Amino acid sequence: MSFFSFLTQELAIDLGTANTLIIYKDKVVVDEPSIIAIERNTGNVIAIGKDAMQMFGKENEGIKTIRPLKDGVIADFQAAEHMIRGMIKMMDQKKHWFSPQLKMVICIPSGITEVEKRAVKDSAERSGAKEVYLIHEPMAAAVGIGIDVTQPQGNMIVDIGGGTTEIAIIALGGIVCDESIRVAGHEFNLDILEFMRRDHNLLIGERTAEKIKIHIGSALQELDTPPEDYAVFGRDLMTGIPKQILISYSEIARCLDKSIMKVEEAVLRALEQSPPELSADILANGIWLTGGGALLRGLDKRIAAKTKLRVQIAEDPLRAVVRGTGTALKNIGRFKFLMTA
Repeated sequence: MSFFSFLTQELAIDLGTANTLIIYKDKVVVDEPSIIAIERNTGNVIAIGKDAMQMFGKENEGIKTIRPLKDGVIADFQAAEHMIRGMIKMMDQKKHWFSPQLKMVICIPSGITEVEKRAVKDSAERSGAKEVYLIHEPMAAAVGIGIDVTQPQGNMIVDIGGGTTEIAIIALGGIVCDESIRVAGHEFNLDILEFMRRDHNLLIGERTAEKIKIHIGSALQELDTPPEDYAVFGRDLMTGIPKQILISYSEIARCLDKSIMKVEEAVLRALEQSPPELSADILANGIWLTGGGALLRGLDKRIAAKTKLRVQIAEDPLRAVVRGTGTALKNIGRFKFLMTA
């Protein structure tokens, strides 16, 4: 280790549509919602992460909450810069005699364009990074769940995040074929919002939809161990008066059906593109599910029924991508071929 290595902070960042995670020295030091709150008049940042999420949907005319990322890519350049800078400050409360140089590895969707890639890199550099490397999410997820991606062995990763679902077949340290669709956790929330409005005349917010998805979200209308009905609070569209109703998991499974079908279709498209030799490997190894969407009850069984393949949920799927990004950063000499500078 170089004598001057303490002058550099090496950060692995999963810059997600819903949550941003940062790994420093092999530990997840930041796990916060990807949102900031600003003053409308001055543009000053009031809160970042969980504090800003508490304000989401409850803002007065002087405060605005912004999600800097949409569909896995940066939608608001300035807000993204403020958010990255603020989250780096969260992890480092100690005062330094000097500002350490930042070296970052950031994961990006596999279907990202060059312009979107440039936006991620520019935001990181304007936040203080001297070196920035980018790694594709499915590759980071594969490394994070312990797959040796350099082997001549085909593995299929389905990473269902907040903004995008990334599906990739990986072999010999590269993505052989992939599918990236903008149907994921955020789209599931919108399905729940629309269902509550249409079927129950109840107006709810995105935060409530997210809670419904976590508590009773399901991909199957019949589960072996069903969750209890969930109490939902909202505004009655007929009377305008706040009210509470009970919702079952089977209703949520019904309203998510179309979006889950799109994920299934994307998985089948990726399988259709795979070379025959890799198809044999996937038959043996099965499909790996990562990302927050992997926690949707019964999703593994539903994809398994559709593909007739074994489907496995990664251990701690929410952190698989950031763990893989951290491993790639720690062993940058070995994994540099996976990254773009």
